[in-house]
Amino acid sequence: MKVKVCVIQDTPVFFNKIATMNKVEILVKENAEKGCKLIVFPESFIPGYPRGFSFGTIVGSRNEQGRKLYKQYYDNSFDIESDDIKILEKISAENDAYIIIGVTEKNKTSGSLYCSLLYISPTKGLLGVHRKIKPTGQERVIWAEDSGASLFTCSTKIGKLGGLICWENYIPLARMAMYNKGVEIYVAPTADARPNWTSTMQHIALEGRCFVLGANQYFKKSDYPKELRDLVQLENENICEGGSVIVSPNGDIIAGPVFGKKAELIAEIDLDNVIENKLDFDVIGHYSRNDIFEFNVINQPEIKEE
Repeated sequence: MKVKVCVIQDTPVFFNKIATMNKVEILVKENAEKGCKLIVFPESFIPGYPRGFSFGTIVGSRNEQGRKLYKQYYDNSFDIESDDIKILEKISAENDAYIIIGVTEKNKTSGSLYCSLLYISPTKGLLGVHRKIKPTGQERVIWAEDSGASLFTCSTKIGKLGGLICWENYIPLARMAMYNKGVEIYVAPTADARPNWTSTMQHIALEGRCFVLGANQYFKKSDYPKELRDLVQLENENICEGGSVIVSPNGDIIAGPVFGKKAELIAEIDLDNVIENKLDFDVIGHYSRNDIFEFNVINQPEIKEE
């Protein structure tokens, strides 16, 4: 089966959920009209990855300015129990395209935020939500972490979808959780724009014998709201250079990596290549040693699009 896929490398309207979702609608429509059936957006595209902000924290101390910034970020974060998800489901349905998109998700009961990845079907709506199981560094100040229930794969009409967010991809057992469910299209939304991230994407493709779609934002300091730019004075003007890429199951780069500009990476992928490349290496098949190793993910589900 061949599937036309698209990776979005673009700039959200920072700290503005509604304006960013309007932009998502435009980008989905444009690329669905090109025949794309799967459209992948970067980490925390709604309402933007908050690179450079300390939220007024140092070890042992927080301040009021940081609390107010957190509240502003919270107010513009995604609520899957509201009309927010209905808007994205409508965009997916109207354009007959699957959408995988990174959001900062708020929990209105607890008040915490999560770095989440939404899987949306054009016929079934929201299939599942992956919440980052381990935020990195300063991210831990603003994002809570989730359990093994977030490590799901989705069996869909365009193949088995799964993936991890940013540096979760450096957790070997988290990757294995995806491989163990037979992931075919592995998505890796990120905020890492270093050139060696490309090598990580190629390694995952080779290790899992799956297609890998790495999606990152491209944005400049001037893209932040004027009233917040003083808080990121030490950052370079090009805060995030991108580096989005699409890799085949044998580790070859199909599209990208693209740095220093907005872009849509489009490729037609053939899922037969997943099986073909398992002749060489199959981490859960003929290259596994279940007589030596045991692997278990607590509460890991598998989602099927009926």
